[in-house]
Amino acid sequence: MSNETIVVGSDHAGFSLKETLKEALKAKGFETLDVGTNSPDSVDYPDFAHKLAKAIEDGTATRGVLVCGSGIGISIAANRHSVIRAVNSTSPEMAKLARQHNDANVLALGERLVDESVALECLDAFLNTDFEGGRHQARVEKI
Repeated sequence: MSNETIVVGSDHAGFSLKETLKEALKAKGFETLDVGTNSPDSVDYPDFAHKLAKAIEDGTATRGVLVCGSGIGISIAANRHSVIRAVNSTSPEMAKLARQHNDANVLALGERLVDESVALECLDAFLNTDFEGGRHQARVEKI
């Protein structure tokens, strides 16, 4: 069992997948902090990206998962925060490389573009891959 807290957030277009991913995190033993949204009613994705970023900035959570319709807008909003390295992933390989080479701390997914099984594979890759450091460390520091 992990004592790591993962913060999750979504807009209305990502609500269903967020709920699925939250349950998967709990089943893997992670503590979860859900910053919303809490229904499929229309909302603005930046609000939830900023809430997620704040939880990582203040140390409440170590990593995060964001979902919107495409994964694009919500990852752009999260990346406005200097401590966030959010990757919009459409495959487990992307999630793995983002962890290995970029020390990504937020996984973003698009509910309209990635089916549930692939999203769960992306989550596993994100959770189970360590940052390689080494030659990648200097590059990450330049971000």
